[in-house]
Amino acid sequence: MVSGYLHLTDIKHRKVWDTYTGETLYTIQHAHVVRAVAFPPESGTLLATGGTDKKLYIFDLTKVAQAGANGTGAGVDSTINAQESGFEIGPGVHKGTIKAVVWTRDPNIIVTAADDKVIRWWDLRTQSVVQEQKVDGDIGSCEFSNIKSEPGDIGDGLPILSIAAGKTIYFYGGPCANTLLKKVVLGYEVASVAIHPIQRKYITGGIKDTWAKVYDFDSDMELDLHKGHHGPIWSISFSPDGKLYATGSEDGTIKMWKNCIGSFGLWRAEG
Repeated sequence: MVSGYLHLTDIKHRKVWDTYTGETLYTIQHAHVVRAVAFPPESGTLLATGGTDKKLYIFDLTKVAQAGANGTGAGVDSTINAQESGFEIGPGVHKGTIKAVVWTRDPNIIVTAADDKVIRWWDLRTQSVVQEQKVDGDIGSCEFSNIKSEPGDIGDGLPILSIAAGKTIYFYGGPCANTLLKKVVLGYEVASVAIHPIQRKYITGGIKDTWAKVYDFDSDMELDLHKGHHGPIWSISFSPDGKLYATGSEDGTIKMWKNCIGSFGLWRAEG
């Protein structure tokens, strides 16, 4: 969510919602299944999408709004065709479904993760790939994690790009999230990975063992193991304070796990 915009994906449509009013602002119709969407970090006027058509699209939402107003829509929930309103970056480069799109802190750099087992860093100024990381297994997750800025933090005050692929996890840092900080080869297939926002820890979700495991970032020593899911854990996220983490599984459940000693709970605004 950026500047009051929330993006949601259904089968072949990209919808942009106003988080203040709950109204659908635009519907961007794609010819194929949309798998990933991303906003740049400091703007809500651009939108990137990727999916089963193997195409990375960039949309200028100010032009989308204008096209909707000039077409059949009245400016609210206007339906726009993706090929007419979007700009494709790197035609023909992706050889598989784009599963994840991540916009880095540098608004000119976008990261894509595709089923062709390649992570790509794109420079929008040249519309070309500036860096690649080939992986050995299927990509399970590719996400940004915000790290609390303090002396000795893992990312030097910048978000960390965490990638799970096959039996390997990768952590990238820097302004463009293209500096490899750590690569860990595990003894099992991993579906997802997340890094702790404060402490030097990371957590993985398994595909076959269906367990969530907590590790020390520096030594890679296993610190904790949580069982309870009956399917691959495709998504993991820490709470902002790091005291809880949530796991989403193919078994149709989301589980909350305690990651602290002492009290924890939900937050309620004063007044």
